[in-house]
Amino acid sequence: MASKATIAPLLLSLALNGCASATLVRFERALAAQDSATLALQDWCMARGIGNPPRVSANAVRNDDAPLPSDALDLLRVDDKANLGYRHVKLDCGGVTLSQAHNWFVPSRLTPEMNAALRETDTPFGTVVAPLRFTRQRLAAFRGRAEGCPQGTILSHRAVLQLPDGRPISLVVECYQAAALHLPDGAFTADTLPIEAD
Repeated sequence: MASKATIAPLLLSLALNGCASATLVRFERALAAQDSATLALQDWCMARGIGNPPRVSANAVRNDDAPLPSDALDLLRVDDKANLGYRHVKLDCGGVTLSQAHNWFVPSRLTPEMNAALRETDTPFGTVVAPLRFTRQRLAAFRGRAEGCPQGTILSHRAVLQLPDGRPISLVVECYQAAALHLPDGAFTADTLPIEAD
């Protein structure tokens, strides 16, 4: 028969996993409610009291370019990878890294001002291109770490952002971090069951 000393840590572990799972579900719903991941993260920061003020910024990750996905040119409807821009950023709020994102985009479908902002500022892509009224086509979403995502990733998303006329402007791979849930890396053991894309 198990002793109290053995049962107590097990019960605590189950409670923490239950709490982490419930918070993760709320986080998934917050992300699904917006076409812009930046807006979703901004709302999440406000609701969870992350950052003062709760401003999401994009901090460039240098010298760590992900390989171009094999289907990127088809998804973005361009003939040559030379026609693409690339941005790898950490999206932070109040010193907390909420996600890392790989973003291959089509500069010719953005304004010169938008391209300059992407080159020269820490403004997230979703904020820069918001005037274009883009929508998100979700390609894949699952719990756990996709290839190219760092340790601590609890959710991996892949999507195409499109103009109202259907032309794609960006292919994103988003790696959402355990820190976004105010949980340590090991508090949630992610399963990799697919989440249906809507």
